[in-house]
Amino acid sequence: MGYQIKREINSNKLNSSERRKRAKTSLSTARTNNLSLMKGETNAMSNPKIMEKYKLSTELEWVDQTPECPVFHPSMEEFKDPLAFLQTISQQASKYGICKIVSPWKASVPASDVLMKEQRGFEFKAYVQHLRLHQWNLNDMPNFLITESTYNYSSFEKMANKAFAKRFPDQSTGLSPVYLEKQFWLEMARGTATVEYGVNIDGSAFSSDPNDQLGQSNGNLKTFQQLPNCSLRLLDYQIPGITFPMLYIGMLFSTFAWHVEDHYLYSINYHHSGAPKTWYGVPGHAASGFETVVRDYIYDPDILSHICEDGASAVLAEKTTMFPPNILLQHNVPVYKAVQKPGEYVITFPRAYHAGFSQGCNCGEAVNFAIGEWFPWGAVAGQVYAHLCKMAILPYEELLCKEAIILSESSNHRCLDHPAFVEPSSQSSVRRSFVRHIESLNTALRHLHDSMPRITYSSVSQGTIICQLCKRDCYLTFLECDKCFHHTCVFHAVDSLRCSCSGKLIVYIDEGIWKAVDAYRVFEESSERGIEQELCLYPLSNISSCIKHGKARFWRKHHIQKAMHMTMAFSAFANIGHFCNIQRHNTYM
Repeated sequence: MGYQIKREINSNKLNSSERRKRAKTSLSTARTNNLSLMKGETNAMSNPKIMEKYKLSTELEWVDQTPECPVFHPSMEEFKDPLAFLQTISQQASKYGICKIVSPWKASVPASDVLMKEQRGFEFKAYVQHLRLHQWNLNDMPNFLITESTYNYSSFEKMANKAFAKRFPDQSTGLSPVYLEKQFWLEMARGTATVEYGVNIDGSAFSSDPNDQLGQSNGNLKTFQQLPNCSLRLLDYQIPGITFPMLYIGMLFSTFAWHVEDHYLYSINYHHSGAPKTWYGVPGHAASGFETVVRDYIYDPDILSHICEDGASAVLAEKTTMFPPNILLQHNVPVYKAVQKPGEYVITFPRAYHAGFSQGCNCGEAVNFAIGEWFPWGAVAGQVYAHLCKMAILPYEELLCKEAIILSESSNHRCLDHPAFVEPSSQSSVRRSFVRHIESLNTALRHLHDSMPRITYSSVSQGTIICQLCKRDCYLTFLECDKCFHHTCVFHAVDSLRCSCSGKLIVYIDEGIWKAVDAYRVFEESSERGIEQELCLYPLSNISSCIKHGKARFWRKHHIQKAMHMTMAFSAFANIGHFCNIQRHNTYM
């Protein structure tokens, strides 16, 4: 998945096709020339190395012992704003990584009718998945391949039902979820079967019929971005799968491999119709333990050494890693299970690894979302992405600043001064994340100025851009070379910022930064603990150049000179807010 940065400049700009390509994150590297590898592979059941690696036996006792996630049954009134309801259960449910919510609304128009009648011409391709537990070395890695067949919903359903009947003749009903779960892992151990899975399909199975109760409710995933508690409402463009839902049409044992959501976002999956789906979830607080187990017990060191410093995360990001959860349980990593049926939602929480499979032909729909509690996780994801030089998909800093400014101006936040007021966790998460971000930005700017005291400053109204060194998103400030227009963030060592073209670096500061500084001060004044570190910025000895270069197009010549004289009258600025307020004051002179 990906996104186009608004008003992005020069080489940082992502066109719509690139954004769409990134938005449809593949389930695999799609090694399409390896089809022959799927024919004649050895039976994994006869391979003692596979059996030992995954600690498998025919009994699969752990299937019966895996605990289930919590299930909630809200009323229509309680669920009229799904995100508000989620915030009431978040503290409890997030401990499990996943939870299930039974929809209080019912669809009067079946998903099959929506996809065959309301959306005429609806077609999709599917991935071929080979059900096999892999050695995960250089000679044995998974292949998910695109089929050459094009399906509509009806033709896929017929194919899937035929495959189910062949696998379980005379048992079309009455097979328990536990039985099918054990059969799935035995099939994975045999390593001989293939299935198909339609993933990341454009479209929605929520009906547009005005009489459809579910389609007209806020339980329609197409409405999630507009909900008042969803921070993604602040984006002014769509990202398929993140801000707009996508369809997932599966058959018996169609598999979604272990993964976390992009930027550690929340996800919500609605089960429209068909056979149940089995989910496994690992809570976010155990994500590091999950990654350690995968690195030490699943992946061969050879494949990790060929990738990057943090090879396990890079391989996991391909969404091809599937293994039984008993490996995690044996190493004290908590795993919880859900069996999702039609009319039920499954929520995954930030940084919660999850995986699963279908128990037969079914249709689901999913979308990401963010609420206030997400921002601390989004900050961690941003650090991980920068470490891996992975392209940012969401403009995290922009979303955080906009949400913080809105919060600082709201009457709800002013209630913090009241002794009886208990700050909601969503507001607290935004406030604390924003304060930490501003303080880290201040530290980076101060270090930059101390190391390069002659650097030039300018103001700009640019929107978010991408750092060309670490792919971090930059909203409040960034650096640009005045010759090659190379863009970088302020969090790098000074030596790495010097451009090979010998151009001069300019620090650009967003013109609206004073709003962020005002929000910081509001949070500082209303916080009981105060700010752990005073926002004390460096003296800007060449601050006049910022005004001269950044504001010239807005001010007449005598206004610039007056502002420069005012600026130079100060020997130092106590913080970045003073700098921004002087700019704002002179704008209206």
